[in-house]
Amino acid sequence: MAHSVKLKAGDDFPSLTATRLDGSSVTLGAPQGDATWQAVFIYRGKHCPLCTQYLNELETYQQAFADAGVDILAVSADAKHQLEAHLEKLTISFPIAYGLSENAMKTLGLYISIPRSEQETDHHFAEPGLFIVNEKGQLHVVDISNNPFVRPELGALTRGLAWIRNPDNHYPIRGTLDY
Repeated sequence: MAHSVKLKAGDDFPSLTATRLDGSSVTLGAPQGDATWQAVFIYRGKHCPLCTQYLNELETYQQAFADAGVDILAVSADAKHQLEAHLEKLTISFPIAYGLSENAMKTLGLYISIPRSEQETDHHFAEPGLFIVNEKGQLHVVDISNNPFVRPELGALTRGLAWIRNPDNHYPIRGTLDY
């Protein structure tokens, strides 16, 4: 049986890209603007109502992320036409991208699902994942799930990131023991 490989906390984040609606490429984990960290939210796709709800909720925390110096990027394996249709249900202003490849999903150690039917979607898709990459390009915080019901609570996450980013706290990357 093949086993998925999980990224280790503290490792350099892999160089992976997805595509914005304007056709430009975006590098996962590369903060934009004034931010020095980036939170990469992997979501299941347009077919998932819980993803729609979570992304819309994420919009309301955008300032809290910005205050902590953390940029937001959301990415799925959807095709361009699926993201365009999904945007009709989303009220977001943060960057969102499509076309996450199955290879990229495996590189990130994400759980990958097969659609239950053609009505759900027409491609394999990643279950939710969150990768927070620090200013050194290292994986600082990671959270992956095998279903849409388990995701970080955004209030606790943004408060935690603000605490981690406070230099007075000297908070290291956690979970780095090799075994």
